[in-house]
Amino acid sequence: MAEDSEQAKQSDWVKIISKRDGHSFIVPRDVAMGSGFLRNSFNPEAGFLEGTQNTCEVDDRAIIVEKVMEYLAHKNLYAKAGPREEIPDFQERIPPDIALELLMAADFLEA
Repeated sequence: MAEDSEQAKQSDWVKIISKRDGHSFIVPRDVAMGSGFLRNSFNPEAGFLEGTQNTCEVDDRAIIVEKVMEYLAHKNLYAKAGPREEIPDFQERIPPDIALELLMAADFLEA
């Protein structure tokens, strides 16, 4: 019974906020769980505030947060792809002017 109430507290959606410019992104929880950092942050057993509020602030510009969330959605979509299924190359979606900043953010978020 306690497990049912715990799952009821968890939303199917989470909010990721860019601290630098205040933009918010509402993403499916299973997409956000593709990031090790977000998975740990949203874990209610870890005792972090993010785990109870379903909201996490990250210290990156909105364009970077958006691209990381887009990558996590891409990763989630093709996670169960068969060996013969063609997976589009995500690298083509990355503007060269944000590539380094995006790489650093993805490394920090363990995406």
